[in-house]
Amino acid sequence: MPRPTAAQFAYGSATVVVTTLALLLLFRTESGIGVAAVGTTALALGLLVAVRLPLPRHRGAEGAGQTATAHAAARTHHALEGIGARERVPAGRPAAPADEHSLRR
Repeated sequence: MPRPTAAQFAYGSATVVVTTLALLLLFRTESGIGVAAVGTTALALGLLVAVRLPLPRHRGAEGAGQTATAHAAARTHHALEGIGARERVPAGRPAAPADEHSLRR
């Protein structure tokens, strides 16, 4: 199960707070059971909002289309074939993935 994002936390929490205030003001309940019912309803609605929020899409091997980098590499490869180049020279060092820390200060 993926970890919740900051947007899911924010929207879920805001939904719980706003729903609780709205239901308490709307029903004007003062009994313990009424307050518990309002709180439970607000938590359920907040959870529903947080879960239904779309997750960010990851680009990679599981994506349906090519990424911009892969598309540019394919164009470069075809261009090199057009001028008679046999192979490309590899880069000096591999590019670090964007989600990893570089350990540099």
